[in-house]
Amino acid sequence: MLSLTTSLAPLVLASLLGWTGAVKMFSRGTAQQAPKTALARMLRSSERATTVLRATGAGELLIAAGLLVVPANPVPGAAAAVLGAGFLAYLGYGRAMAPESSCGCSAREDTPITWRAFARAAVVLVGGATVAVAQDTWWPAVSERPAGALAFLAGAAAVLVAVSADLDRWWLLPLRRTRLRVIGHPLLGTATDQVPVAASVELLENSLAWQAAAPVVRSALLDHWEDDSWRILQYSGVYGDRENARPVAVVFALDATAGRDSGGDPIVRVSYVDADSGEAVAVDELNAVPSRRILPMAG
Repeated sequence: MLSLTTSLAPLVLASLLGWTGAVKMFSRGTAQQAPKTALARMLRSSERATTVLRATGAGELLIAAGLLVVPANPVPGAAAAVLGAGFLAYLGYGRAMAPESSCGCSAREDTPITWRAFARAAVVLVGGATVAVAQDTWWPAVSERPAGALAFLAGAAAVLVAVSADLDRWWLLPLRRTRLRVIGHPLLGTATDQVPVAASVELLENSLAWQAAAPVVRSALLDHWEDDSWRILQYSGVYGDRENARPVAVVFALDATAGRDSGGDPIVRVSYVDADSGEAVAVDELNAVPSRRILPMAG
């Protein structure tokens, strides 16, 4: 088993570096994700961060090609080990300096740096060192022991998927949705058709409807209730300029069963009610107020 592991290590490592390198190098999301990374904070420039990410991607692709073509040569493995050590140092510094930022490891992650990023970097370090020392080729192992090679590669792929947060949407989120459908939400006892109010609030605050209404909202959640399949969330707000400011109730309605694991953007309805008269405030009235533009929400 040990010989099979060392023989196939170049193939596993090349797959990982080839994937992350290609995403950094060619994905349009690299420029979009760069401002959210700890690297942008370090370099104090999103443009420089984008350049460094793409350059790193090119280096990963080069190392991956070397691992596939000349796996018995110690240079690609040593380069991968150095790259893994660099990743660990960057992650440690980034975690300390900007814990809320993502690492940009695959230019698709927008979650903060966690142990999973460190684990993947450690895989690169250990895998590179193993390849550099063993200097084995991978194709004899695949041709001579296909069943064992397939089992090993499947297990390695499972490990890499588990430590890659940007792949959660392909397996972890569907798994969570299935669990909720089968056993219901753990905070709701036997109820299976609703989610906690806090989850609805979190979903709302990440929606386009909330971004549009945010200039008017002036409070945290004040009240909530259910109406058929809708969850109603009420906030207080203010519209008008400083001299003619009027209090308003901002009311959002969204699917009572929607949560973070539901997938897709939720349908959110928003309305504004004058707190004094109780009459609905037309969106055009809000649009007419300078710096208070509210976009109409489609049902």
